[in-house]
Amino acid sequence: MKTLEVVAAVIRQDDSIFITQRSAGDFKDMWEFPGGKIEPGETPEQALKREIMEELATEIAIDDFVCTVEHDYPTFHLTMHCYLCHVVSGELKLLEHEAAKWIALGDSLLHVDWLPADWKIILPLMEKTMEKEKL
Repeated sequence: MKTLEVVAAVIRQDDSIFITQRSAGDFKDMWEFPGGKIEPGETPEQALKREIMEELATEIAIDDFVCTVEHDYPTFHLTMHCYLCHVVSGELKLLEHEAAKWIALGDSLLHVDWLPADWKIILPLMEKTMEKEKL
């Protein structure tokens, strides 16, 4: 089975995170954390900054590693590295997605129609953000 290695940005502003809705493909209309494929020679962090600039015309800074997700889709295996980020400059302009929105951290994350692999980010994300708030 083919393996894809990708990155995902959990872009945070105060107590909300930015999520995007897929505009095409088998999972059209489902929600995800923005990101994309790691190109040869790139670190995950470099790939994430490039992908967010390409997809959202926004420069981000990476704050913390959240988790790595492994998920088997019907035609490929996905390895996804996820990072907490914040906007440095830009306005999160949608260039590839159907829609986007800010949602509150917490239980509202459980009421989103996530892509299957993105579901696996939710618990580590909630744990990571709760841990940060205790500091």
